[in-house]
Amino acid sequence: MSRNHRLLVKNAQQVVLICNNGEKFLTRHGMNNLSVIENASIVVGSDGLIKAVGPAETISARYSESSFDNVIDAAGMCVLPGLVDAHTHPVWAGDRVHEFAMKLAGATYMEVHRAGGGIHYTVEHTRAAAASDLLTSLRSRLQRMQRAGTTLVECKSGYGLELQTELKMLEVIEEASRSLPMSISSTYCGAHAVPKGKTVAEATEDVLQVQLPRLKELMSAGSLKVQNIDVFCEQGVFDLDSTRAVLLAGKEMGLNINFHGDELHPMNAAKMGADLGALAISHLEEVTDEGIAAMAKSKTAAVLLPTTAYILRLPQPRARDMLEAGVIVALGSDFNPNAYCCSMPLVMHLACVNMRMSMTEALAAATINAAYALGRSDTHGSLEVNKRGDLLILNATRWEHLIYQLGGHQELIRYVVIRGNIVYDNDKTLDL
Repeated sequence: MSRNHRLLVKNAQQVVLICNNGEKFLTRHGMNNLSVIENASIVVGSDGLIKAVGPAETISARYSESSFDNVIDAAGMCVLPGLVDAHTHPVWAGDRVHEFAMKLAGATYMEVHRAGGGIHYTVEHTRAAAASDLLTSLRSRLQRMQRAGTTLVECKSGYGLELQTELKMLEVIEEASRSLPMSISSTYCGAHAVPKGKTVAEATEDVLQVQLPRLKELMSAGSLKVQNIDVFCEQGVFDLDSTRAVLLAGKEMGLNINFHGDELHPMNAAKMGADLGALAISHLEEVTDEGIAAMAKSKTAAVLLPTTAYILRLPQPRARDMLEAGVIVALGSDFNPNAYCCSMPLVMHLACVNMRMSMTEALAAATINAAYALGRSDTHGSLEVNKRGDLLILNATRWEHLIYQLGGHQELIRYVVIRGNIVYDNDKTLDL
């Protein structure tokens, strides 16, 4: 056993492992029976992976001869896995603060969209923006998410709607992933809207014949890494046939199918996605019973986004029905110019209050299940030996405070740790 390790977190009041048998995801029963140990310690090795987690006395005896780059005494504190945000659109220029007033006055999402706002407004500004400016704003948004406890985040393109801008966005995501400690799962979302002046058929053709072939070349050459493919499957945007064609083309390139479905109209996108072997489907405010059953059977994760339903005053996603049916439920912030939220603790709170999830269900949905939705649950989402040493240390004696204290994460999160390195130390004792 190597004697030098990166980090020892000792004497924590609670360590929330989430699961401890290598589960890739949890369904309802497991989500309500999380693995939590009291008075425990955790060791992260010099490779950034967890080497041991268990009762404080056991760890202390086993590692009595070892040295550590850092030691945190977490007495009276709680340790949780780093949070996972399974759905964000964080690369864009041109915020839409002016549209918030329209929405509050009763304009629907599609009315704003048709008025030249919404995605089209952001597309115009993102096309015009320099890659360096997009990178600067992306880094600052991701760092804000990191301070709120997110250590793995999904990032989509989708505000270009033509080859050059989509590639610019994907390159910016890749650059951010090289220069920031947090893990990023990159998603190509060229079929996010039908560009102005194009029909659905023309937009689909451009994605299939122009954008995806070039993306495939760049991925094959190793100059761009992308993990997922997304389409906004919606009435008035991409219909079921166009969506299926794009998702299948992405799947053939080795991308995970992870797309927007059944948000504003019940199109039965969930059933179609499950039949295609989708890894995850997001939104699902209007999911059908048939879609729920199909997703449970195919082990397709439902990425629910309580922020969107809240801001747009949509019906809440049917989290309880999905959980009862055995669907793998995950959570995401849907961070974008329409839903400006960087905080997974706030998302978990909304999931509990508005979608009627329990606190343990919400935490599992924002850790192991969100990691599963990104194909990363073998490395992220729980505090198990050989997984990434990504963790949060809360200045609270019970982990539930992270969800219970609405908007309180700024004070509660004492440390954020990624690969055993302290990337955020929120030392409030310095306040004068």
